[in-house]
Amino acid sequence: MWKKVSCLIVLLLAFFGFQQGVDAQSKYHYSQELNYYNGNAMELRNGSNGGMFNCNFVPGNVGFNNGLMSLKIGSDGRGGYTGGEWRSKERFGYGLFQVNMKPIKNPGVVSSFFTYTGPSDGTKWDEIDIEFLGKDTTKVQFNYYTSGQGNHEYLYNLGFDASQGFHTYGFDWQADHITWYVDGRAVYTAYNNIPSTPGKIMMNAWPGTHEVDSWLGAYNGRTPLYAYYDWISYDKF
Repeated sequence: MWKKVSCLIVLLLAFFGFQQGVDAQSKYHYSQELNYYNGNAMELRNGSNGGMFNCNFVPGNVGFNNGLMSLKIGSDGRGGYTGGEWRSKERFGYGLFQVNMKPIKNPGVVSSFFTYTGPSDGTKWDEIDIEFLGKDTTKVQFNYYTSGQGNHEYLYNLGFDASQGFHTYGFDWQADHITWYVDGRAVYTAYNNIPSTPGKIMMNAWPGTHEVDSWLGAYNGRTPLYAYYDWISYDKF
């Protein structure tokens, strides 16, 4: 028991030390405590993303209770499903993006934190992802797209079940690399064909279609399911 407590203390000290360093160096800081709806800073998706998304996103699936934001996967009452999606109104370029969250544990679904811009914004498709595949929440998937070109997936073994508690995940996006972090510790870096277009911060929870069963596992139709988010932040250095 004492060994587990000691490990937890070490992790917490490492994260807070990392965060203090970030705060001291940041030239521009943006943050959202996700405990209420702020229409000046955020948008809630209403509609379908098509393709592999087996749902319509509805604003009512984004909830704010007990100091947290929840993104729900629900039933539409007609045999289909609904999802929840949050996005910032502001766009962000190179810098450190972080989220404190707890994803859904259930096959066939995704809980995410990412940046995105694309044709609907009048730009090329650039995206950087942190995605939890509900079939195995002891792992997290990192990915990115540059001008619509992806296939940069990397699956990282966390060493814990992310669905059982809140942890901080992030990525430092720079012109020549992206480094992903877990609880303030760098765990993976990509160097090739890095995206460059500023994008919105986004979070969503959704079930996949059968076409992506090989990736997500088959969705069992279980509802409601909830991913929880405490806060997000961005720092430009």
